[in-house]
Amino acid sequence: MAYRVIQWSTGNVGIFSLRCIIGHPELELAGVWVHSNAKSGRDAGELCGREPVGVRATNDAEALLALDADCVCYSATADMRPFEAVEDMCRILASGKNVVSSSVVGLVHPKSLNPQMTTQLEDACRSGGTSFLTSGIDPGFANDSLPLALSGLCERWEEIRIQEIINYATYDQPRVLFDIMGFGKPLDHTPLLLAPGSLTFAWGGTVRLLAEGLGVELDEIREVHERRPAKRMLEIGAHKVEPGTMAALRFEVQGIVDGRPAIIVEHVTRLDDDLAPEWPSGNGSYRVLIRGVPSMRCEFEFEDEHGDHAVGGVILTAGRLVNAIPAVCEAAPGLLSALDLPLITGRGLMRSA
Repeated sequence: MAYRVIQWSTGNVGIFSLRCIIGHPELELAGVWVHSNAKSGRDAGELCGREPVGVRATNDAEALLALDADCVCYSATADMRPFEAVEDMCRILASGKNVVSSSVVGLVHPKSLNPQMTTQLEDACRSGGTSFLTSGIDPGFANDSLPLALSGLCERWEEIRIQEIINYATYDQPRVLFDIMGFGKPLDHTPLLLAPGSLTFAWGGTVRLLAEGLGVELDEIREVHERRPAKRMLEIGAHKVEPGTMAALRFEVQGIVDGRPAIIVEHVTRLDDDLAPEWPSGNGSYRVLIRGVPSMRCEFEFEDEHGDHAVGGVILTAGRLVNAIPAVCEAAPGLLSALDLPLITGRGLMRSA
């Protein structure tokens, strides 16, 4: 019997998770929540570029919560509203529906995030007899399951570094790029992402999850970053990035063990491939670097059906969530992380070209 799933939001990730749900042999689309009146009433297939499927989107949350469904795939943007997103997900969990989410990314390791959030979510899981998982590709598979699997090949390791190296020029999230990350702003401007503690809120959960999985105790988590200006005018969607304003960002979230960085999440983000040639470069990839015996370098590249690396990464996020739904539905009630999941595969997803 297929698991009945509600897709909550049809934004940057939600469009692709909706597409994945519709095509998944073990899932049945039960409903779709949308924010705008313009999308309400439209067929779910139409919203994600597929044939009509007979399920119409709605912005009536109460009607969706009353539906018979096993799981909600919650991908509503939460960068500026994390507590409101947690309240949404608590209502869903308490209604008896499991939740997989990409929204409040620090919840990849729920036990280490804000106790106010985790207590609410635990209570909702207990009330509804439900399970909750936050994942994606980063935070998510590329910097938890993949490095953990590679570490299992070591005789010993000294440092594990996970890098995201992507040109974000085609990333269709202008609010994230320009308001949260600070692209197109003066180099002395402090955007939300670079406010003290923000990087740790977003990626500290990943570092702590790895530390738990690797059996090490962290002294602390540190944040470092550097920026580079645009050398020419860049047009990113409807926005212009003027020369001299930020167009490249590199940051690290470092897990300190015995006084030195041992577990590092590093992002190298450019809007122009010619910028910061001294920084790590790649063809749109995640990279796991393990210093130890043996030392390893694993390059994980991806692209969508049109060759776009940034969009390919969004599809990876959606696929990770949707393919985990059967395991989450079968798990014991409570808050889950990658350490609690069985191997998630593409079972049943093979198609002819």
